[in-house]
Amino acid sequence: MTRIIAGFAGSLTLSTPGAGTRPTSDRVREAIFSALEARDSIADARVLDLYAGSGALGLEAASRGASLVRLVERSASATAVCRKNAAIVLRQAPTTGGLRIEVTGQPVQAFLNSNLETWDLAFMDPPYELGEIELLHNLRSLAPRLAQDALLCLERSSRSPEPAWPAGIELERRKDYGDTTLWWCRAAQPAEPLQSR
Repeated sequence: MTRIIAGFAGSLTLSTPGAGTRPTSDRVREAIFSALEARDSIADARVLDLYAGSGALGLEAASRGASLVRLVERSASATAVCRKNAAIVLRQAPTTGGLRIEVTGQPVQAFLNSNLETWDLAFMDPPYELGEIELLHNLRSLAPRLAQDALLCLERSSRSPEPAWPAGIELERRKDYGDTTLWWCRAAQPAEPLQSR
């Protein structure tokens, strides 16, 4: 069973897609959101949840004060679950907040290739079997969509190698939780061009 941990929708039970998804454990979600709240990275943030599954990460951010959350999920059954979960979270939301939750039923790479929005906070929880080359393509396409000072939290198997980080994404730290590794990254600003004299 997956629940929203805190915020206006705290303790709300979320549906899960079942086969083919791997929900982030409550322990790992608590660690993620404790770290984000310590950095004051959620309030009014524009949040992107890639490989959303049930949408639990993005919806947790919504409950804690994000202004816009986009859940991206290719599976039709998981997309339907994301829409259902988003609707029940929105029903709990304060009417004055203007929270938007949008669900996109599309492969992550296709979404990143076509979407031009920028994001303050991004979650990526791809299937553990996703290949490193495909992950790098995702990260390369995501990098220009990260706002200045944006954060990325990437969840992988602790047995997976460290991802290749493209220009525009800089690793801050790695944190292990049993079989799960969180890679915390930030948007890296391009170097200033040298001025000719």
